Order: sequence, then structure tokens, then C-alpha cells
Amino acid sequence: MSNVFKPLEWALGRFSVDMGIDLGTANTLVSVRGRGIILNEPSVVAVRKDTGEVLLDGMAVGNAAKAMLGKTPGNIEAIRPLRNGVIADFDVTEKMLRYFITKVHEGRNWVKPQVVIAVPVGITAVERRAVIHSAERAGARRVYLIDEPMAAGIGLDLPVTEPRGSLVVDIGGGTTEIAVLALAGMVCSTSLRIAGDEFDEAIVNHMRRHHNLLIGEQSAEKIKLTIGSAWPMQQELSMPIKGRDSITGLPRKIDTTSIEIREALSHPVRLICESVRAILEEAPPEISADLCDAGAVVCGGGALLYGIGEAISDHLGIPVRIADEPLTAVARGTGVFLDKLDVFSRVLSADEED
Repeated sequence: MSNVFKPLEWALGRFSVDMGIDLGTANTLVSVRGRGIILNEPSVVAVRKDTGEVLLDGMAVGNAAKAMLGKTPGNIEAIRPLRNGVIADFDVTEKMLRYFITKVHEGRNWVKPQVVIAVPVGITAVERRAVIHSAERAGARRVYLIDEPMAAGIGLDLPVTEPRGSLVVDIGGGTTEIAVLALAGMVCSTSLRIAGDEFDEAIVNHMRRHHNLLIGEQSAEKIKLTIGSAWPMQQELSMPIKGRDSITGLPRKIDTTSIEIREALSHPVRLICESVRAILEEAPPEISADLCDAGAVVCGGGALLYGIGEAISDHLGIPVRIADEPLTAVARGTGVFLDKLDVFSRVLSADEED
């Protein structure tokens, strides 16, 4: 983008609200300067298959579209345009971003805000450009990209600009981002395509294998949120599950326990623990010394899984704490980033466009 002064764009920018966006596989959160997080909706869009047009006059996005997942008639499709933290469907992502930008501006679709978008650390330069272009075509005047672990570290008020190591584990919907932060940069990091969606998938597979019961991803998510755990509970729970019998093809109901679901989730939880361990082994010794006391901070939706902190701590032997309001850490970080663009310009993604 050139730096030539454009009067019209400047004027439209004057009336716009700059925003930070946590563009997640499961949920998209929008943070606005001075107002905090004003929008938190599922990253789902309902479209007509033949025309690609968004239903309800462009408004079938977020909560309205998520209710349709797995229940749409043949001519309608509920799409999650992001997979594993990256754009899988460009057109739908652009429509979703336009919906969020317009909603923040209360229907004014001619505005041109500055937008900060948090992206996974593992995405390629081509995927970064795709995010920038989608946001620009959705109406953004200027787009900045920030890596998710750095945004989370800023949002959690960790000492990311100091010569002290901080370990962030951000378990989202599509990816788990793990990074050691110091001096406003990432010392070492990784992006693991195992996160909330894999937890749901593990539950679906377990039910099919052990009970011949077919359930949808919405049901699996409900089970995870209600009785899912990564560590033994003080009082184990149970709940009924409804689905389709894979042998008879008829609806059926069974009861399951938190112990059984914990067993179903044990594999993805172990893979996350092992990835955190690999990052710790990669970190310089001085950073490791800092982390002995500081430990790790877990955020993202996966931080809400009961006992995930205890499971990681037990695997690594360092203290682990769950962030306050873990779901909003990255979005809060994009908001702080907007406020302090001059301070944090050093953490801008290397291929952020001029």
C-alpha cells in the first residue's frame, strides 16, 4: 500500500473506529480502542450454495449461522471459513470480516478503519497476504498483523518487552500457539494444529468406536464443555448423550462420564504437553532459568478445559496458571497494540505490508 496522501481515504478514516480482531477458527472477537471487546461471535457464515450469497441479507454470520451448523437443507450451507487458524475460503472470510466491520460501525459500510489482526505463528507468507487482502477488500484502510502468542502476552500484561522470558500456551479452536516471549519478540515458537476442534473430534470418534453412536460436532462441543477434563475431578460427572445408532440408524441415548471423556481427550492433551516441552528444550538456558519461577500461562478456549493447567504442569514440572478471562486474551492484546502502535511497532510481522 503506498504512503501517498489520499484525502478521501483520510476523511473516511476520520469517521471510522480502529479495531483489533482475533480472527479465530471457532470464534472471532473484536476489540475497540477505549471500549474493550465489543463483539464475540462464532466464525461461521450461512450461504446459498448456488449463488454464494450470505443469507438474511448478509446478516447470517456468527451466532445466527452457528445455530444452522449441521442442520441446513440442501441449498444452504453453514461454512466455517477458517481451518486450523488459516483462511480456507477467501470469499466467505471477506464477507464475514465485512459483516464484523460494518456491525462495529453500526451499519455504516463506507468507513475505512485501521485493523490489527492476530494470526497463528505457523502460517506462510502467502497466507499472511491472504489475511491482509481479505481485510482490505472488506473495507480496512490499513492492516497490521501480529502473531497470536505476542498478542496474548500483551493482553495478559506479561513483561513481553523486558529481558525476561514468558511462556504463553494459547489453545484455540484450530491451533495451539506456544511461544517464549522476551524483548518484544518471540525467542522460539510453534503452531500446533491440535486444539479445541481436535478435542471435539476425539469425542466424536470415541463415541463411534466404543458405543456405535454417531454425534455431531455441536454435541461433542457441548460434552467437552460440560464434563470434559484433562485431570481427575474432585467429583466426577455424568451426562446423557443423544445421537444416531450407527448399526440400526435410529436415534439413541446413552449416559457417559467425565472419566470416559477424559480418556477420549488424553491423546490430544498429551500432544499439546509434548509440544510445550519441545519449545522449552529449544529455549536458551537463561530463559529457562526465568521460566523456573514464572512458569507458563495458558489462554484461549482450551484453557477452560478442566485440569489442563495441572496436566501441563505435571508433564513439565514447572508452574502453570490459567489466565484470567482466557478467551479474550488475544483480542485484548490487539486492542492494547492499537493504543501503543509506536511502542509495539517492533513486534509487527516481518511481512506486514507497507
